[in-house]
Order: sequence, then structure tokens, then C-alpha cells
Amino acid sequence: MKNINNSKLRIIPLGGLEQIGMNITAFEFEDSIIVVDCGLSFPEDDMLGIDLVIPDITYLKNNAEKVKGFVITHGHEDHIGALPYVMKELCVPIYATKLTMGIIENKFKEHDLLRTTKRKVVRHGQSINLGCFRIEFIKTNHSIADAAALAIYSPAGIVVHTGDFKVDYTPVFGDSIDLQRFAEIGKKGVLALMCDSTNAERPGFTMSERTVGKTFDNIFAEHRNTRIIIATFASNVDRVQQIINSAYKYGRKVVVEGRSMVNIISTAAELGYLNIPDYTLIDIEQMKNYPDEQMVLITTGSQGESMAALSRMAADMHRKVSIKPGDTVIFSSNPIPGNEKAVSKVINELSAKGADVIFQDAHVSGHACQEEIKLIYSLVHPKYAIPVHGEYRHLKAQAQLAMGLGIPKENVFILSSGDVLELDETQAKVAEKVQTGAILVDGLGVGDVGNIVLRDRQHLAEDGIVIVVLTLERYTNQLLAGPDLVSRGFVYVRESEDLMEDARQVVMDALDYCDTRHITDWGKIKNTIRDDLNNFIWKKTKRSPMILPIIMEVE
Repeated sequence: MKNINNSKLRIIPLGGLEQIGMNITAFEFEDSIIVVDCGLSFPEDDMLGIDLVIPDITYLKNNAEKVKGFVITHGHEDHIGALPYVMKELCVPIYATKLTMGIIENKFKEHDLLRTTKRKVVRHGQSINLGCFRIEFIKTNHSIADAAALAIYSPAGIVVHTGDFKVDYTPVFGDSIDLQRFAEIGKKGVLALMCDSTNAERPGFTMSERTVGKTFDNIFAEHRNTRIIIATFASNVDRVQQIINSAYKYGRKVVVEGRSMVNIISTAAELGYLNIPDYTLIDIEQMKNYPDEQMVLITTGSQGESMAALSRMAADMHRKVSIKPGDTVIFSSNPIPGNEKAVSKVINELSAKGADVIFQDAHVSGHACQEEIKLIYSLVHPKYAIPVHGEYRHLKAQAQLAMGLGIPKENVFILSSGDVLELDETQAKVAEKVQTGAILVDGLGVGDVGNIVLRDRQHLAEDGIVIVVLTLERYTNQLLAGPDLVSRGFVYVRESEDLMEDARQVVMDALDYCDTRHITDWGKIKNTIRDDLNNFIWKKTKRSPMILPIIMEVE
């Protein structure tokens, strides 16, 4: 057994840095590993046909006997979305607060994992022991209820991980963030602080969630004679509560639309995180029984996602709801970076249908701005600062804040996914790198679509495909039929007969060339056809479609 004095705590982010999403971090001390969060991210524009992206957990699989459990900070997709996929490979217990666990269990039902996965609900203020770690859950505020920060007690010292947080002194549900506990832990001496960086570039404080309630009240008062449709994040239970409060106050019925929204709201209501007055919530089927001025629709699609309920309404593809002139549509969210185009497309479509679209002031962030980040640093007094949760510029902005608060530059670490940070009281350094990356999920296939398949999809999307079919006689390689050329996504054949005829001639010439050189290997024949045809098409059209020669043989 190694002497504990020589052992260091190893912090290994396996995802979630350099991006918003796919958060997962391993903490390792000797023969114990705990994992904080296990999120997914959504595909980028160049990931054609991919549904979602999950982290590569090769390192955890290689050290499976050390992994004691997963500890989850809150119930957002970028922190829990990959759990069903990861739990199929690592069967270890999961620890989370009540609402977070409720949302996880919904997912596990779909993946048939409830029987096989051990789950434990933890209250704020409670601690759990996993291997040589003790993990304490600390109450924080975020745009979903039951968010927690973690104090991770290891033999090398205490690490505080804020999770996603803001400081909200007047939260809609439950208590304010437990700043007192952060201060008490700070007094004990904290080795490192891993703090949310999402809004580290924004000065000041994040507004309280309650301010949105006031905005809703004003909008409801001003639009008494129209139907109101509000798009927000499915997981923002407090936002939904405030919409329900305003609807009840102004005598309106509420319809919830969008699968993820229905799932989370029913879970939150069951567990007591939503207070819905009797007879307020009605089924979408009953909507026709009420006049427009008595209706509120809460829907998904605030990010312009093409399949979400609001986008389908805007495009006239929704079976139950169509947008009418005079409808009031409220976007209660900010576009996530990269979604601005999709959101503005939906706003334009709604406006063209005569809807009154409101997207100002109907949202507040769930993440801490600079002053709140400084407050946490001042309470916790960490020796080392490790900014997490954000793109590089966000991490960098938090690093500047930490240095501004007196943490020496050499004690601030901007890590990349896969870096192994070894630290103890005396020093900290990035010791090595482990394998990380993105595993792509397409339909039921997990990881079977890689860079090569994506490259092919890109190629097909950009230039199309030309298939060359020919039949050769076995042994003599005499051409018996063809060559026939089939084109998809390259040119419209009927309008390009001359080009296709010339291309066919190029294939004939390539076959003659092979024949005179006595080339009988089909691989070489295919390559010759591919190269000659490629050169010809590029010269004629400046395009390079994928070329697929298919040779059949007849005896």
C-alpha cells in the first residue's frame, strides 16, 4: 500500500471543457474513483444525421473495479443525458437529489435499466461515503430545482464543485443557496474550487428567477384577449410554475405540449416540486372547448429545434395547434450559442402568420455572473482554481477573475478534456492525458458512426454519388454488359445526357487500358475507373462526387 502522504488526488475531466455540454469528471485517489455528472451534447452542424453525442468512457471502463459511483449535481441533459448509455457498460450506483433522480428514472424506464441500476436519493446537507471519498451535497440555485454543489472530501484535501449555479435570494421553490455552508467549508481549508464559468464574461449579478414572474404578470395583463403561447426549456420547472401562477391569476387554462415538457412536469408535480391549482391543467384535446382568451400553451421549441412543438406549429405541421393572427408567442429563453439562426427563423415564421412575438425580458439565466463567482471564491478561499463548464473563452474569463481575487497564476488551471491534474497541498500539475472524445449516437447505433462515415456523409451531401455498374466474364474479363452510370445528388441525368455519355466513354477507355495492360485484379480495375472518371468529372464540372464502381461476373 502506498503511503497516503505521497498519494495525490487526480482530477480527470472526460468531457464538458471547451464546450457547453457533455459534462463528466472523474476524481481518483489510489483505488477509488468517483464520477461527477454524465451528460450528453447535441450534434454540431457537420455531424450529419447524428442524434446526440456522449463522452468516451474508455478510461472508466479500463479502471472499472475502482469506480465507486456516479454523483449527479442536477437534472439537465448536459449532466445526466449520457447515463443510460454509460450504465449499460458500467453498472455502478448513482447518487442524486430527489427531482434529479426522478428525471433520471424516467430515462432509465425507457432504456429498461431500472432493475439493474442501484440508485440512492440524497438530501442537501447529507454526505455519502464512496471508497476513500466523502461527498457532501450543498444546496444551490439553478434553472432547475434541486441543484447541488458538491464538497468532495479526499485524503489529499477538499475540492468544492459548484455544479451549475446562481445565487438567487428569492427562489421560486425552496430555499436560497446555502452560502453559510460554503463559508464553513472555506474555513476548513479548500484545496481546489471547480466553478461554473458559463456567464464568467458577464459583469454584475444574475437576476432572480422571480423577476420573470413579474414580467409574465405584465404580459398577461396586457394581452387579456389573445391566446398566449410560451416556449421555454422543459426542465425549467420554476419557470413553468410562474406561468401557471399567472394563468391561474388571470383565469386561464394551461395546456402542456412537447414530450420532454410533459415528462418533466409530471415528474415534478408527482414529487411536489410544482404546485398546480385544481382544474388549471387541461389536455390538449380539450383546448377546443375554451375561447382563446382563456388559454395558455406551454411548449418546447424555444431553441428553434426543427422537431419541437413550437417549430412544428410555426411551420403548420402540428396536428393539434395552428398559429392564428393575434396569438401572443413568448420566447422565455435565450438562444444557446449556435442556435440563433434557427430561433430567428421560427420568430420570422410566427410573425408572418400574424402572431405577436415577445422575446425580450422573459428570461433570466440559471448561471452565475461575475459578482456571484467572486462571492463563491471569497467564501471558499481555494488554493487552486479550476474553471469548469464552458467554452475556452468562458474558462479564461473565470481564470482572470480568480487571479484578480489574489489566486496566483500558477495555481489557476484551465484544463482540456482528458488532462489528468494531480494535486495535493504542496503542488498541482497536469501529469498526463487519458483517452477522451465524442461517441456519436445515431438511432440505435452507439459509436458505430465515426469520422470516416461522417466524412462520407459530408462528401455525399456536398457532391453526390455516381455508381458505375458493369458485368465482366470470368477468367477473360470481357465486358458483357454496361457500363451503366447511375447518379444521385450529382447531376440530373435527363438534362446531362451528353456528360453521362462522355463519362461512359471514359469508363470504356479505362477498361481498354486495363485490358491492354493485362490488369485482371478487380481492385486495380476499380481504382483505374475511379481515378479516370474523377479526373474527367472534375475537369468538366469542378465537382468530385463519390464514385462507386460495381463489377459483376458471369461464367
